[in-house]
Amino acid sequence: MTFSAYALLGDGRYRERHGLDFEDFAPGQRFVHRPGVTISQQDNVDESLDTMNAAMLHYDAHYAAQTTWKRPLMVSTITLQRAIGLATKTFGQRRAITGFKEIKMTGPLFGGDTIYSSSDVIACKDGPDADTGTVEVRTAVSKADGTEVAALTYDAVIWRRGRGPDGEVKMAPEPRFHGWRRGEDGTFTEQVGIFFEDFNAGETFVHNPRRTFYWREAVEHAWRSFDWNPAYHDLDWIKTHAGGKQRIAETFLIAAATPLTTRTFGRVVANLGWTDIALPNPVYAGDTIEAQSKVLDARTSRSRPNEGILSVQTEAHNQDRKLVMRYTRSLLVYRRAAETPYAKAGY
Repeated sequence: MTFSAYALLGDGRYRERHGLDFEDFAPGQRFVHRPGVTISQQDNVDESLDTMNAAMLHYDAHYAAQTTWKRPLMVSTITLQRAIGLATKTFGQRRAITGFKEIKMTGPLFGGDTIYSSSDVIACKDGPDADTGTVEVRTAVSKADGTEVAALTYDAVIWRRGRGPDGEVKMAPEPRFHGWRRGEDGTFTEQVGIFFEDFNAGETFVHNPRRTFYWREAVEHAWRSFDWNPAYHDLDWIKTHAGGKQRIAETFLIAAATPLTTRTFGRVVANLGWTDIALPNPVYAGDTIEAQSKVLDARTSRSRPNEGILSVQTEAHNQDRKLVMRYTRSLLVYRRAAETPYAKAGY
């Protein structure tokens, strides 16, 4: 059994789709989630203080040095959230988690550790209504060396095929679109992106998820970029001169729209630059954008035998389908037979 990560929208047009339908799950399946994430002490401090956690073990290094751990221990809620988040590619059609049977923290984590998530399907049963089924899952968190540090057992309510917000979906069946690599032991390992040889000029990929811009993040990005134009952060100026509509900095729009393409272009080695950048309509706080990319050209690289060069045009539209951004990029992309880092990194 193989699973596609792309819905077929029409001839040469595809939409990224995350998560399997309820009918795709079966007891005994194991899914290895990718990518992992390296957590930092700054993550630890931010999570603890944002949630008003009074346990100084997480952010007072002098105190932590007097304990068994000798340094700040990672707050367990980070592990919990990352474990579920890292599994989204497989469980992206989840409507809700209705309960955790158990949340176990079996080993310590510290700033600088890299963690990965994997899930075993324990049982599949009826959901709370006809549109869903319930999958009982055990998701484990391990460090890069394989040491398990946490395990969660929970019930995930998953949309049945054709019943969720996506409705009826025809999945693209070609092997290049498989979102999971099946090992000899039957384990499904999530894949990241498409190899150079599997792109064809003229194909269009609609990226998922979309991106909503929030007021606070827009202000912070403007401040941290030294872009102190009042249109981006001064509420009184915005009220007086811009009708109360806070604009999103153009550079932030490009910075936010480009990562939306990384699910399809996950095997990119380098971005060689943008050309022909157009920003025909402003984006405001509260707007939601959707990105899509068309492959203009695919050619081999004479100087880099491990990669090919894609020319790609990316567009972003807002919730009213108005074009807000368009640009062309040249990308270096790994070839399938090249020496790549995936196997060594457990991908």
